[in-house]
Amino acid sequence: MKTLAIDFGSTFTKVSAICMEKAEIIGTAKAFTTIETDIRDGLNNAMKELHGQIGRVDFAQKLAASSAGGGLKMVAVGLVPALTAKAASTAACSAGAKVVKTFAYELSTAEQQEIFDINPDLILLSGGTDGGNKEAILHNAKKLAEIDRDFSVIIAGNKSVAQDVLDDLVQGFKHAVICDNVMPEFNTLEIMSAKNAIRDLFMEKIIEAKGLTEAAKLMDAPIIPTPLAVFEGAQVLSESLGDILVVDVGGATTDVYSMCSGVPVMTNVSLKGLPEPFAKRTVEGDLGMRYSLDSLVEIATIERKAVFCGDNGETMAELDKFRALCAADPSFVPEPSSLFGKFDKALCGMAVNLAVERHSGKLETAYSPFGQIFYQTGKDLTDVKYVIGVGGAIIYSPDPAEILTNAVRDEYSPEILKPVKPKFLLDKKYIFAAMGLVSRVDKQLATKIFHNELKEL
Repeated sequence: MKTLAIDFGSTFTKVSAICMEKAEIIGTAKAFTTIETDIRDGLNNAMKELHGQIGRVDFAQKLAASSAGGGLKMVAVGLVPALTAKAASTAACSAGAKVVKTFAYELSTAEQQEIFDINPDLILLSGGTDGGNKEAILHNAKKLAEIDRDFSVIIAGNKSVAQDVLDDLVQGFKHAVICDNVMPEFNTLEIMSAKNAIRDLFMEKIIEAKGLTEAAKLMDAPIIPTPLAVFEGAQVLSESLGDILVVDVGGATTDVYSMCSGVPVMTNVSLKGLPEPFAKRTVEGDLGMRYSLDSLVEIATIERKAVFCGDNGETMAELDKFRALCAADPSFVPEPSSLFGKFDKALCGMAVNLAVERHSGKLETAYSPFGQIFYQTGKDLTDVKYVIGVGGAIIYSPDPAEILTNAVRDEYSPEILKPVKPKFLLDKKYIFAAMGLVSRVDKQLATKIFHNELKEL
């Protein structure tokens, strides 16, 4: 039996042909995603390339994921930044959403305008433990109801007022659903209900909004967000490999997935803040290699400006040319040995460095009458066994291992708990999302293909 796995990416549409009986990838291809016209045009172009490799194939099933158009754009609203707001953001990221902004406390008029400008697809509204604070989530529901945008709202806060919150939003002509509180008790994280609600709303509304309705009719299962497919693929792989870190550098975002407990490795460290989930995703919307290139360049030049002053006297003017070229043609892939190729490699390394740094836990030093003590916020990734590179900027680099070294703990920043001595693996054939889709059908098969296809660097 042959299965076709499709990933409608923000820049490229990737297709993978899989022989289920032999547990192998028999062909892969990609083409530029045609989000501005008809997304099926890009799919047809990719299929022509695939058929050129393997001939005409009748696929028994077709599965698909999508992050076309930048993916599922969300805003998370909570009560306390380190607690319910973080819980809401964690739930949204684990469902495959791109969390553009997180707001805390009571929304102001200025923040209402900011949400209007963001124009999100979905808003995850949380706040208050069950039976706890009611005022903030009620206030925020009224503020959201007043915003003249067509977004959906997932209510995941204090259950005591969930129906009142729903009523306020409906009066503002907002589509809203109630799910379980993401933090029903203090320091307790419960995200599965919200995660499922986000996934369901994606299938109900966002498919149509992104122009995928007709493509969805060709599939044998609902289209899911690409980051959710990668997330589920990483979960399956970690069951056989152990602790892993997956870094997916894309055209619009850089996503990081960690599959590990993240508890402190050192004995003299205490955890601080909300407990971290074993399976965690973060998404950095300002660290993309094409659609978010301008923001990545601005961040990179501040932090690592010297990188752009090489032996050949490269100038910021040349970098501006590179930015303009990528803006005009997001599918542009420079020759690795060219000046623009060097820019691409340097920026990819910076995206990996910054994204993993933001994903990783951090140590804080404090002093007590008994001496120095340490507090850890976030996940300790120092014992992670494997760092896996995903995404075209890494795959097509002549030295992907060098890029992935940016995910390793830096002796100059020991407080950032990045992996210390990981092995590097490369997703050379863009199969992570495909295997996440396959795992929904056959988990053992997905695991076997992973082990056959991922290459150690």
